Amino acid sequence: MKVAILGGGPGGLYAAALLKRLDPAREITVWERNAPDDTFGFGVVLSDETLGGIEHADPVIYRALQEEFVRWDDIDIVHRGRTLTSGGHGFAALGRRRLLALLHERCRSLGVRLIFRTEAPPAAELARDHDLVIAADGVHSTTRTAHADVFRPQLATHRCRYIWLSADFAFDAFRFETAETGHGIAQLHGYPYARTTPAAPDHTGSPTGTGTGIDTTVPTTASTSGDPATDSAPTPGASTVIVEMREEVWRAAGLDRCDESASAAWCARLFSDALRGRPLRSNNSSWIAFSTVVNERWSHGRIVLLGDAAHTAHFSIGSGTKLAVEDALALAACLEEQGSLPEALAAYEAERRPVVASTQRAARASLAWFEDLATYAAQPPHQFAFNLLTRSRRVTHDNLRLRDGEFVTSVAKEAGVPAGTPPMFTPFRLGDLTLRNRVVVSPMDMYSAADDDGTPGDFHLVHLGARALGGAGLVMTEMVCVSPEGRITPGCTGLYRPGHEEAWRRVTDFVHHSAPGTAIGVQLGHSGRKGSTRLMWDGIDQPLQDGNWPIVAPSALAYRPGVNQVPHALSAPELVAVRDQFVASAASAARAGFDLLELHCAHGYLLSGFLSPLTNHRTDAYGGDLTGRLRFPLEVFDAVRAVWPAGRPMTVRISATDWADGGTTADDAVHIAAAFAAHGADAIDVSTGQVVPDERPDFGRSYQTPFADRIRNTLGVPVIAVGAISSWDDVNSLVLAGRADLCALARPHLYDPHWTLHAAAEQGYTGPGAPWPPPYGAGSRTPPTGRTDAPKPRLTLR
Repeated sequence: MKVAILGGGPGGLYAAALLKRLDPAREITVWERNAPDDTFGFGVVLSDETLGGIEHADPVIYRALQEEFVRWDDIDIVHRGRTLTSGGHGFAALGRRRLLALLHERCRSLGVRLIFRTEAPPAAELARDHDLVIAADGVHSTTRTAHADVFRPQLATHRCRYIWLSADFAFDAFRFETAETGHGIAQLHGYPYARTTPAAPDHTGSPTGTGTGIDTTVPTTASTSGDPATDSAPTPGASTVIVEMREEVWRAAGLDRCDESASAAWCARLFSDALRGRPLRSNNSSWIAFSTVVNERWSHGRIVLLGDAAHTAHFSIGSGTKLAVEDALALAACLEEQGSLPEALAAYEAERRPVVASTQRAARASLAWFEDLATYAAQPPHQFAFNLLTRSRRVTHDNLRLRDGEFVTSVAKEAGVPAGTPPMFTPFRLGDLTLRNRVVVSPMDMYSAADDDGTPGDFHLVHLGARALGGAGLVMTEMVCVSPEGRITPGCTGLYRPGHEEAWRRVTDFVHHSAPGTAIGVQLGHSGRKGSTRLMWDGIDQPLQDGNWPIVAPSALAYRPGVNQVPHALSAPELVAVRDQFVASAASAARAGFDLLELHCAHGYLLSGFLSPLTNHRTDAYGGDLTGRLRFPLEVFDAVRAVWPAGRPMTVRISATDWADGGTTADDAVHIAAAFAAHGADAIDVSTGQVVPDERPDFGRSYQTPFADRIRNTLGVPVIAVGAISSWDDVNSLVLAGRADLCALARPHLYDPHWTLHAAAEQGYTGPGAPWPPPYGAGSRTPPTGRTDAPKPRLTLR
């Protein structure tokens, strides 16, 4: 096999070394347009997981890296003059130049051809006389650009500017520090990558006979643009320093007009305490706006993308080199394991794509946290630090407690969480209603009305009653429709005739009598253009095969053109009639005994249809800009609030983004939430999407919670977070970090109606936040199972 590798970064070099080691007959050439020691940045961080893979794949490289790594466990968080330290994290770093030198040596020892200071021929040209072309040519990959029609890249540029610099001493730990300038907040990310060493004897550069096959004594050059020297003088160590801030802060500070030297000096002055008064060094350093790269395909014939050419993930989770190295390992393994090149490249992408997607989700959450750092600046010190550490959702309350239990205890104490109480089991007050814990059974359409006119029956009594017995602080009904034509399906429940009120009273009476302390809420809504469809399991959002009823919406736009009905655009008098339907249903809900009312303004139903510019094309007072689009939902809210008992809380569910171009944005969601809060909403229930069928959600664990977080910490409004929150650890993390006040879970409560009680049992909690109903008390401990550790019977004599 003849292999060409474009790009001499860690990913490309490691791929070359692995491929050559696995088959010495391979002819492998690496093209790098820069000099061998010409690189950006300073330090590189690798995880223990990645190092374990390197150890198994190439012990020679692993041993060389082991000798070079600087390791530390602590994270120092410095905010508003206070330093808090969290331990037990485990990091390993080394200089990027040193990493490249080690990989150069390994490649040369194996017989890989390295070509420096030379532009590689185009990948398509190389593919004509090579069996494989690996494009490891970075975030600005010319290969990806040349074949964009095949790879179909998507690049998203983010809102912060950052610069890579270096300090000539080693931090004691990873350091995160904020500085509040007259223009806004700037932040420093710093970590050591070279340890302080004593004076060393003079070396000639020859191998030391360590058995690694790599010369680990090659000195690096001391300069303002690289690693500290490793010659006969003592070396003071070195640290990577990244300074970051929002684009508008960067411009207001005049940094857009500063050259490299002036920028480094400005940053050194700003963080002089952290730097102990020392200067910052640069290395072709410039202010960068990070771009997230995603490609629909990673291979094209004999050409394959690797590392930043295929994907990027924000530096704040230390992932760029890690992902590239892991790509190289997977690609080499797949080439060994598969019978042909197409099969190998397909296997490589199938193996790596989900890992990369997960990392990119975590990285996006992390970078978004730093973009919105100003919204968290006023948090109490320990909560701010906890929020920072858990920002990507990969570090959680539970594993942080295992790493540094004392730190988590301090966070909980500052937040007023009683000792021995998980944060999820602290009470929360909405209006005159006090919820005993932070768990909400999310509204879930059941499509199981007892008749074709919306009456809840035995199913709803058992369904909602079981979940009320299961320990949640608040149990929500499905969307209860305000009129027959406002139903989604013939199986949807309603509150628009007297029999409905009586049937719902049967449910609320059961909850209040048999599950005292559990609140039950009703969600009122109107299907709008998504109505007159089949039961979910018969074809979600598909029109009825017969018996359709006419549907209405803000504008005459079908949900799926050519599939769903074209709705009638509501006139002004018809809007008044719909408003009055909501009012009548709300009054009925109050008489039925519900403790809380939620107005459904999400998921593309009628009120949501007014809010989104994709579904509201009106030219009257109820359309146009966001103020106009908010008008009718706010009129409905005000009318409902007027008849809903004053002491009972009202919430509003919104779709914080449409996940579609031209739709509702996260900024819009903040304005929408602010408007409802100003009109008296006690909390905002923050969901996303389901407004248009061509949405592209960014699915993943807790993927909707950043929208709730932003609303809560921008406006100071209580929020209910929802969206793939699946574990009690997630709930504890979100509540303690101050990202959400309540957490609504849907599918976990379908899987386990007693989810909350089981969460308490698994955490050893027996307090007032999760009392077991007396008839179920005997089940409050995990049932015993068959022993697997019992002594084996004696069958023979020794």
